[in-house]
Amino acid sequence: MNTTRSDRSTTWLIYNGASGSHDDAALNALVEAMGRAGHPPANVLDCKDGTPGAADADAAGIGLIAVHGGDGTLSRTIGGLEGFSGAVLPLPGGTYNLLARDIFGDRDPLAIVGMLGEGRLHPMRRTCIRGRDTLALAELLAGPGAKWADVREELRDANIGEVISKGWDAAANSTVGPMVALTEPPAGREEGYAGVRLVPRPQGISIDGYAAEGLGDYVQQGIAILRRDFREGPHDELGEARRVALRSLDGDSMALMIDGERSEGAAEQVFSLDTLKVDLLGIADGR
Repeated sequence: MNTTRSDRSTTWLIYNGASGSHDDAALNALVEAMGRAGHPPANVLDCKDGTPGAADADAAGIGLIAVHGGDGTLSRTIGGLEGFSGAVLPLPGGTYNLLARDIFGDRDPLAIVGMLGEGRLHPMRRTCIRGRDTLALAELLAGPGAKWADVREELRDANIGEVISKGWDAAANSTVGPMVALTEPPAGREEGYAGVRLVPRPQGISIDGYAAEGLGDYVQQGIAILRRDFREGPHDELGEARRVALRSLDGDSMALMIDGERSEGAAEQVFSLDTLKVDLLGIADGR
């Protein structure tokens, strides 16, 4: 679905047509709900066709951009809008929806848009995690356990055989792959972790360490990953800090999962708490 109007409306809606939860009927219902809320979208576009940057959005006279998708879609789109003078409304449309759930709880997109129409949402500048060419809005997982993101890709395509195969591969990698140690602040196991999970909080980055046996055993449950995720597994709570330094113990590149999307980084990584440079609409929570 891609529609435009010739007038300069202040609202755009961006969605991810590849999301497992996407369907055209739900998208149409969302467009109608935004109209009832007083924000009829002037442009409705699939993110695969490109998304505007801050300068383009300002030049188009946009005041509000609603983004409907999973954490990866939200992260990429919102990251590209830093410096935008309007506001962004994140709407859940993925597997875990960590960012939207943190802001809105378990409310669905139509309920959130209803709150928009009632004037119950307010612009806020949330904290985020920054690193070398890295921006995480909801979470960052460092270490061989980040192979979990490869499993999640198959969840989107509903390829059960590949899900099980990659689940076992992720389990093996989390057990024998290069562990990651927390060097700043100095905490955690000397032998490192299969996954160090970082989450931006109001005053610092929350740090959790997932041991190889815990993360590996969890993914090895195969088909159970369709309903559960590693975050529920046993882990060490390592506190909060505004700056976090990690090191791959064998000097190899570090596997990363940033807002659900896989990437590779250098053997040593430094991450800092920062403020996102664009307003998100949400329920005021101090962030």
